[in-house]
Amino acid sequence: MLAEARDFVTGLYDAAGRMLEQTEYIPVLAFAVEPALRDLIRTFGDDVHPGDVFLHNDVFRGGNQLADVCVFRPIFAEGRLVAWAAAKGHQADIGGAVGGGYNPGATEVWQEGLRIPPVRVVREGRRLKDVWDLILANVRYPVVAEDLEAAMGACVVGERGLGRILGRMGLDRFLAAVEALMDATERRMRAAIRAFPDGVYAGEAPVCAGIEERGSPLWIRCQVEIRGDELEIRYEGTSPQTPGFLNAPEAASVSAATLTLLMILAPDIPHNKGMLRPIRLRVPPGTILAARPPAATGFGNTLTGAHADALFRAFFQARPDRVTAGWNRMLAVVLAGRDPRKGGAPYVDILFNALKGGSGAMEGCDGYDHIGLINCAGGILAQDPEMFEAAVPHRLVRHEYATGTAGRGRWRGGRGVVTRIRFGAEVDRVV
Repeated sequence: MLAEARDFVTGLYDAAGRMLEQTEYIPVLAFAVEPALRDLIRTFGDDVHPGDVFLHNDVFRGGNQLADVCVFRPIFAEGRLVAWAAAKGHQADIGGAVGGGYNPGATEVWQEGLRIPPVRVVREGRRLKDVWDLILANVRYPVVAEDLEAAMGACVVGERGLGRILGRMGLDRFLAAVEALMDATERRMRAAIRAFPDGVYAGEAPVCAGIEERGSPLWIRCQVEIRGDELEIRYEGTSPQTPGFLNAPEAASVSAATLTLLMILAPDIPHNKGMLRPIRLRVPPGTILAARPPAATGFGNTLTGAHADALFRAFFQARPDRVTAGWNRMLAVVLAGRDPRKGGAPYVDILFNALKGGSGAMEGCDGYDHIGLINCAGGILAQDPEMFEAAVPHRLVRHEYATGTAGRGRWRGGRGVVTRIRFGAEVDRVV
């Protein structure tokens, strides 16, 4: 999931938890790192030391979904906390009722996995083995430990890289540069908003055509209000949270809105806290976009598709030249079982090849083929066929563009894909 599909993000944040910069592989993960870090800072206060490492995945305290575990490492200079390095990745398993992290039958969060509020797993460079073992005792696959170790290593790389910058600039110049960067980014975002006419624009989109809960389809509804160089989005009329897993935590929804706004307003703007200063999001608690505990939220990241469609339809009324038609929606297949080639060793795999549909066209531009889900914005990769077949006892026999799926027009949409696998062994679970 991490090495092949790049289902992870890394980033740097200042001492207060404000985003400085981040990788762009999976935007819906990236823009939800900051709320988790703020939760960590509130929890531990000044009890943070050089060499510490923390984990976090709690969906009701700033997380995306339980399988998306974030690793945080504080960065010190001149005896003071100056920044944080973070690495967040989709883990192969995080416990819960079923293996692989997705449980469509879940009705509460505990059926989806282990909730990890901010917890220290390394203190001043020394592994807290009891805490570490407690977490790993609740997951099914050894690869989770390896991927968490890789994330911890990535944070060390970030710490060293920032250390080199501090060595060249000095702490005072660095801190001044951070403020200047955020101020400059804010000015750019305000200018981008001013390019849209003032007004209130409404949009809506169904979550899943044909899927009903509580007797009616689920809808995401938004009202976008633009006033000069500021923007507010409200979600009045969005469906209430469901008894199943078709819910999102607030952090995932704010992240989904952020990545969509960047596509529309300012695709090339630096990714730091300054870009969000002119923007306010008002997400009503108790809706499918901000579910209250103990709701299941396993489908939360995937609601980004419908969320983006609602925003596109609102912004289309203001600037039709700046929005795309709808992107492909989620079609994930999770395979779990035991590999007879490896003595019955357990495996789990998300068939990322099946996630690589096309994006919608926009004025002056065809849609992208094989780009994947909008919540990944082109960052997620399809597995290499040989690596897929080495990892699981199955064959990838077909992966190609689906003819007739682009949508005709002056500018066509991105094409869908057809993926077919042949099982080479018994499968314990397919979702």
